[in-house]
Amino acid sequence: MQLNSIVIVSLHTPREKVWGELLDVSTAGITMRGIDLNSFDDFIRQVLHPEGDRVGLPTVFFPMQRIERIALDEPTGSIPSMADLFERRVGRSLKDYLTLFA
Repeated sequence: MQLNSIVIVSLHTPREKVWGELLDVSTAGITMRGIDLNSFDDFIRQVLHPEGDRVGLPTVFFPMQRIERIALDEPTGSIPSMADLFERRVGRSLKDYLTLFA
């Protein structure tokens, strides 16, 4: 995994999956800009139809003891990656969109 890769992080206690950009990895944990995978469609709606300011991804830290797995967000056969779905629906890449908030 490279920094700034788009990833899906599986966490436990509580069990959740987070999608976003990997910012830092250390022995203490990881820092990323991301959202709960279950909120993906809501995030797309907010990006497409903002009711005020544009919405970015929050920066969050997860300690290593919560991390179960980190997977690159990449297509599998005919199944597109989440980043590909974002780009198709929004019309720009996630990385390009996130530069608005850098």
